[in-house]
Amino acid sequence: MKRSKYEIDMCNGTIMDKLIAFSLPLMLTSILQLMFNAVDIIVIGRFTTSQALAAVGSTTALINIFTNLFIGISMGANVLAARYYAAGRDREMSEVVHTSITLALISGVLMAAVGFCLAKGALRLMATPDDVISLSATYMKIYFLGMPFFMLYNYGAAILRAVGDTRRPLFYLALAGMANVVLDLLLVIVIPLGVAGVAIGTVTSQMISSILVLRCLHRSQGSYQLRFSALTIRKYHLIRIFQVGIPAGIQSTVINFSNALLQSSVNSFGATAMAGYTAANNIIGFLYAAVSSVTQACMSFTSQNYGVRKPKRMDRVLIDCMILSAGVAAVLGVGAYVFGSQLLRIYTSQGDVIQCGLEILSIATVPYFLCGIMDLFPGALRGMGYSAVPMVLSVIGTVGTRIVWIYGFFPHHRSLYFLFISYPGSWLITIVMQGICFWFVRKKCRRMLLGGLGEEG
Repeated sequence: MKRSKYEIDMCNGTIMDKLIAFSLPLMLTSILQLMFNAVDIIVIGRFTTSQALAAVGSTTALINIFTNLFIGISMGANVLAARYYAAGRDREMSEVVHTSITLALISGVLMAAVGFCLAKGALRLMATPDDVISLSATYMKIYFLGMPFFMLYNYGAAILRAVGDTRRPLFYLALAGMANVVLDLLLVIVIPLGVAGVAIGTVTSQMISSILVLRCLHRSQGSYQLRFSALTIRKYHLIRIFQVGIPAGIQSTVINFSNALLQSSVNSFGATAMAGYTAANNIIGFLYAAVSSVTQACMSFTSQNYGVRKPKRMDRVLIDCMILSAGVAAVLGVGAYVFGSQLLRIYTSQGDVIQCGLEILSIATVPYFLCGIMDLFPGALRGMGYSAVPMVLSVIGTVGTRIVWIYGFFPHHRSLYFLFISYPGSWLITIVMQGICFWFVRKKCRRMLLGGLGEEG
């Protein structure tokens, strides 16, 4: 199979160097996506009020609840496209591409309508304080109007990742990120629109990134070329995308629901704690971006090797991903802990806000390698076509633990540090359950692949 210079051969040769070549651009891409929100937070924190900073930060968990179901479905598109591409099934690959992009457009429009209409009501359910809620609602409504662009970029990038191309999405997002910085500064400092200004900047940058990735697919040669006249929904492929993607999306959505419960608990401490959580959570988000890129690599590499029936290589992919994820998370987590004060000062100069942020970072950063390992098992399982069981286990382990902690223990020990002990505790419990699940599924897949029984439907 002739490959372009942007693609990676995931099924032959050494693994670790290819994992790094795949993960590093994806890691930087995820960090740039976070920078959309980080720039909003930094500009608001530096040039407006703590109420405005709290308003932007208080929307993060809610936005994730609304969007992560559809972003999770893009994982199904990635798995299916990777499998067809590795097996050389060009017609099916083309059909998956066009089904995925059509689905992205439809889901983006739907999300824009739902998010715009339900923004203020959802914020009230999260007990957002009265002095913040109007600003939060304004930010959310404008942000959600950009959902079609957000979805098109993420689904287009998922297709490119399926063939090993993580460099071009990075370049496109870098261009969009620079536009976001310029617009934020213009619409907050020069034209003082406050939270509305940073939301407009983010939506515009999302539009730019989506146009660039669609242009890339349209100009590509071969099975993953996008032809706008061929956009349609193929029911067979849609069902298979949903089989992997919906459980992944539900898992992400429910976990973010638990984060919304944490946000509600933080809200009970007032605007200062909310602002501290906003800054600390953004730093933690960068840690997640790093480990998530390795999880995406694990899923894509596993799916391609599943498509060409190489179970031993699938095992090696998971082991190398664990080494890479744990190493990256340990370095970044310790760095975030040691330099916490300096990092938080990027977001705000208010001492009491920084203190609240440090209280959260002190428990959530150093053990972050557990989060990376926790996500790798479901990533490998999805690459093999199994998504429902790891979803259930993640919900029980992560969300269940946090709910018990928030309602059973936190009321008797009210501090931000004690509240966020639920993070490493839930990661550890989930690792144990996911590891047991992976062991049994791996044995089943190995028998199936070596026995020549075909791919899992």
